[in-house]
Parts: sequence; structure tokens; C-alpha cells
Amino acid sequence: MPTKPGTRHAGEAQGPVKPIALALQGGGAHGAFAWGVLDRLLEDERLAIEGVSATSAGAMNAVVLAYGLLKGGPPGARTALHNFWQDVASTARIYSPFRKLPWDVWTGRGYGLDSSPMYLLTDLLLRVLSPYQFNPFNFNPLGDVLANHVDFDALSRDCPIQLYLCATNVETGKVRLFSHEEICLKAVLASACLPSLFQAVEIDGQHYWDGGYVGNPAIFPLIYHCATRDVVIVHINPVVRKGVPKTAAEILNRINEVSFNSSLIRELRAISFVTGLIQDGKVDRTEMKEMLIHAIRSDQTMAALGVSSKFNADWDFLCHLRDQGHNEAEHWLAQNYSAIGERCSVDLRKEFL
Repeated sequence: MPTKPGTRHAGEAQGPVKPIALALQGGGAHGAFAWGVLDRLLEDERLAIEGVSATSAGAMNAVVLAYGLLKGGPPGARTALHNFWQDVASTARIYSPFRKLPWDVWTGRGYGLDSSPMYLLTDLLLRVLSPYQFNPFNFNPLGDVLANHVDFDALSRDCPIQLYLCATNVETGKVRLFSHEEICLKAVLASACLPSLFQAVEIDGQHYWDGGYVGNPAIFPLIYHCATRDVVIVHINPVVRKGVPKTAAEILNRINEVSFNSSLIRELRAISFVTGLIQDGKVDRTEMKEMLIHAIRSDQTMAALGVSSKFNADWDFLCHLRDQGHNEAEHWLAQNYSAIGERCSVDLRKEFL
């Protein structure tokens, strides 16, 4: 279980502080898993977060994390993330039409919404209606939640970390990175704009959709702009899902997972290729930066959750995911802390080639 802000694990303060950069995936309510990972990393005084690249729900975690660091350091960031996700749950109780049926709650039938009449109806409507039709006023309560928890003007002026949010340019299909100087509420909403749910977000005459299509998340800004070589990827979408999907919902879900992982896998393949050139002496180490890649993920946990659970913002479910992420980060630190600054803790060739 997560500890209270400020709690120190035995031996954590020993030795030099190691800087890391974080890459945060998106995935709706499943982003609470990354909240738990961040909570555990923030309580470890042996680590310092230098930069974050993030997409969609990861972008929301990223700006809340950065603003919390700005206002109160790691303890402030942990508190800020807790308060943000708690507000997400409170807002969902008011505005979200998706509810678990009472007998689903009583019988403890998982965290999915597949028995929710409103979810099933909405799923059907989204196949024939666009957000310009069923949501003409472009209502998105998450905007108000974010505005209540982040002072974007202060964050863009004094961001304590290198921060990059990824969105997809609707017209060109190219990745758009919003750097910490450009961070604003609309940039976060653009990064999290699923085109089946929300109208494209306009910024400076350009329109954007969810960044997951072209970078979930993008690694290259961390390579170019962070001094640290260590990038810790926090996976939300399972890379491996055993079995062949059979239902329409399962097939669509797996298509989305493959699509939202593809850009990340391509970048990791490129990093693996360059790393091989450096290690084989074919490229001068002074000319190329050898990156050290790490990953915190639980394909088993995330694959057990259906696509409908991405819309489940019940507090008990968010806390369940937080605890799963916290525990996974705890295990990762115990196994791989010594690798930070020394070597990859992911076998890129085996995993992604």
C-alpha cells in the first residue's frame, strides 16, 4: 500500500541522487496506475526527476506532477496527484453517465462497465455519431478539474522539470510537442483528445487529436533535452495480450492497443539500433548519446481489464490501480535501482526486435 507523503524507506537516502526522465503513456482511467508508480518514485529520495514526456492521461499526470513539484517538491507532488485523482472521481460521480449496476457492486464483478446500459448505449452511438453531433457544445469536465489543480501560467514560467506533451496534428498527421514554455490547459486537452469523444482542440489555428496515435509517449525530446541517459517508461497499454480477441469490443480494443504502442516500439527499435552501433564501436560515443531504457509495466494487470474500465472513474477502482502501480514500482526499484546510470534494465532486442 502507498505510504504517506514524506515517508522514507529504509536505506533510500544512502548514496548519490540519481536523475531520471519519465515517459508516461495514456489510457483513460488506467492512468491511475501511473499515479501509483509516480507516488512510489517520488517518495524515494535516491531519485530526482529531470524531465517528463507524456501523452493523454499521462499528460494530465505530468502537469499535476510538475506543478506539485513547483509548489512543494516531491511531497507536494504526491499530494497534488492524490487530490487531482480524487477530484476526477468526484467529478465523474456528478457528470459521468457510466455507472456500474448495483448488483455488479454487490457481487464484486470486476471494474468493467460492460453491464452498464448507458455505456452500451454510448458505445453504439459513438459508432454512428461524431462529437460534433452528440456534444455540439464540446463539454469536457476534465478541463475544469485540471484548471482547479494547476496554475498553467505559473507552470509555464517556472516549470521545475523538462516537460513535453504529445499531440497529433489532425491535418498533417505529424507529432506536435508542447514544451514546458508552451504548456497550457488546451495543450493538455489536445494531448488527451480522443476524436470519437471530443472535438479537435484548436491551438494557434491548428487542430489536434490525442497524441497516442503518433507518440505514446515520444522519447526523443528526453534524449535531446535531458542530461540524464536514463528513461523510465511507465506503460499503461499492455504490450503483450495473450490469446486472440473474438468479440467486436475485444478486437477494437486490441487494435487500439497495438496502434497506441506502435510509435513507442518504433522509437525503442531505433534506440536499440543506435545503442548497438555505439557498443560495437561503429559510432563515436562523443557524437551519440547511449540511452539507458527502463520500463515499469504490468501487462498481466492491465490485460485483465476490459476497454470499458478506461471510463470507470470510481474512486475504489482508481485506488486499486494506484496500489497496483505503487507495488509494481516498488518491485522495479528493488530489482533495478542499481541499473540506473549503468545499463538498460530492459532487453530492447528481445522485447521489441
